[in-house]
Amino acid sequence: MMKKIAKRAATTAGLLAISATQPIWAALPTPVAPSTAPAAGDWIALISGYIKDGGLVLGLAIAVLGFLWIAYLGFAKFNEARQGKAEWAEVGVLGIVGAIVLIFASYLLTEAAGVI
Repeated sequence: MMKKIAKRAATTAGLLAISATQPIWAALPTPVAPSTAPAAGDWIALISGYIKDGGLVLGLAIAVLGFLWIAYLGFAKFNEARQGKAEWAEVGVLGIVGAIVLIFASYLLTEAAGVI
């Protein structure tokens, strides 16, 4: 019986302590608006702006993965050429074709950023 009373008293004291204190809010910074800068209160334009910016970041991430993949293939082909398993011309062709693919991907990303 005494445990119940002590528990209720502790709960009541806790609730009183919580309700007596003033709320403390963090001084959070205002969120960054998307690059399209919609009008105030236009939630649809705000969300579509964030989706656009997310698409651009996703495209850049895919381009970075492509760059890393071509770099990995270049190192692997270079290693094979040093071991005598591949010709040095294959390393050169991979370098030229890889550079062309990366330039083309950069061009497509630039055009997509303007269209989106």
